[in-house]
Amino acid sequence: MSRPFPDALRARPGTISVGDGLGERVTIRVQLLEAWDAVLIEASPNEPVVAVKVAALAALDPSADFHDDFVVKHLGVEVRDESQGLAQAGIPPHATLSLSHRRRRPVT
Repeated sequence: MSRPFPDALRARPGTISVGDGLGERVTIRVQLLEAWDAVLIEASPNEPVVAVKVAALAALDPSADFHDDFVVKHLGVEVRDESQGLAQAGIPPHATLSLSHRRRRPVT
C-alpha cells in the first residue's frame, strides 16, 4: 500500500518515532518552513505536541538551541498549548504541522 498523499510530499525518507511505541500510533508530517524541509513523525495520539516539535527540530535544525524559539501551527493556526496531546489539540493522523521561528530574524 502506498503512503497517503501528505506523507509522500517532499519529506525525508524514513519515519521518526516519538514516545514509547506502544498502543495506537499516528503519522504526522512536520515541516520547517525556513528550511523547506519536512520529516514524518510517528507518535501516540496522546503524545504532547512539544515532544513532536522537539523531535522534528532535532532532525531538521540540529543547531536550534531553544525549542521555545519556534512556533507550531496546524492549518495556519498556532498551537498555543503545546503540552496537549496531538488528538486533544485537534491534530488528526496525516496532518501537516508547520514549524517556524517565533520572531523574524535579520537577513545576513
